[in-house]
Amino acid sequence: MSDKNLLDNIKKLRELTGVGFKDCKLALDENKGDIEKSIEFLRKKGIAKASKKMSRTATEGLALVNENENEVSIIEVNSETDFVAKNKDFISFCKELSELNFLNKGDLDKLNGSKMKNGELVKDSLVSLIAKIGEKITIRRSHFFDNKVGLNFYYVHSSIESNIGKIISIVKLKGIKKGKNDGIGTKIAMHIAASNPLAIDKDKLKKETVDKELEIIKAEITNSGKPAEMAEKISKGKIAKFINDNTLLNQIWIMDPKKKVSDILKENKVDNEVQVIDFIRYKVGEGV
Repeated sequence: MSDKNLLDNIKKLRELTGVGFKDCKLALDENKGDIEKSIEFLRKKGIAKASKKMSRTATEGLALVNENENEVSIIEVNSETDFVAKNKDFISFCKELSELNFLNKGDLDKLNGSKMKNGELVKDSLVSLIAKIGEKITIRRSHFFDNKVGLNFYYVHSSIESNIGKIISIVKLKGIKKGKNDGIGTKIAMHIAASNPLAIDKDKLKKETVDKELEIIKAEITNSGKPAEMAEKISKGKIAKFINDNTLLNQIWIMDPKKKVSDILKENKVDNEVQVIDFIRYKVGEGV
């Protein structure tokens, strides 16, 4: 790794963890420049704490949502800089992609083979746009919610135009009655955008995610010098908190810290219980 790349990675690691220069350099040296492994290394040492700021956000771009007759699609298109994300041609390209993505029900393979208004395939238009703008652009991911079961609601955060922004969340709810309790739908979507849950409830949380977090927690406690039996007890409490903090139904409701999301769903029952069937949250560049 060149000196410049090392300095850039140290700067990035410091921004993500709040850890000093020397420790960041050591972590990168120990993990051959891998940012994600370096974050894990620092957490195990007890130097860096688990934080939302530690999510990797290496790219810029836009997220777009499209809705018709309660079917909803979402797509993320990445650029290297925010400057390009504000470019007129880039935004126009993204808008048309969002429309095509809806028609193709979130299938990226079908989207790339679709024709645009200029008569070119999406994949060819993408190459042309890259050549024109001079910056790498990628169609990263997409998703589609049908209207067969439940009602779909979405929220756009930091919107630059209608249905275009940096964070978009969609939630599918069952037990919603239009004109009665449908006002809660957008609020739940807003909560998801703000609180970034990983799953609906404990049962839907990936086992490898919990196991990895438990491994980090135990290593951090052990490295702090506490005896093994105490480390086991403390780790149980910490992992329980991790599960609550990262599962939608167990999260503290953003509009009332005295309640959980599950309490809000119960309060909004009309004829049937309000249930979360599915949700998704896109933050531009997160995890890249």
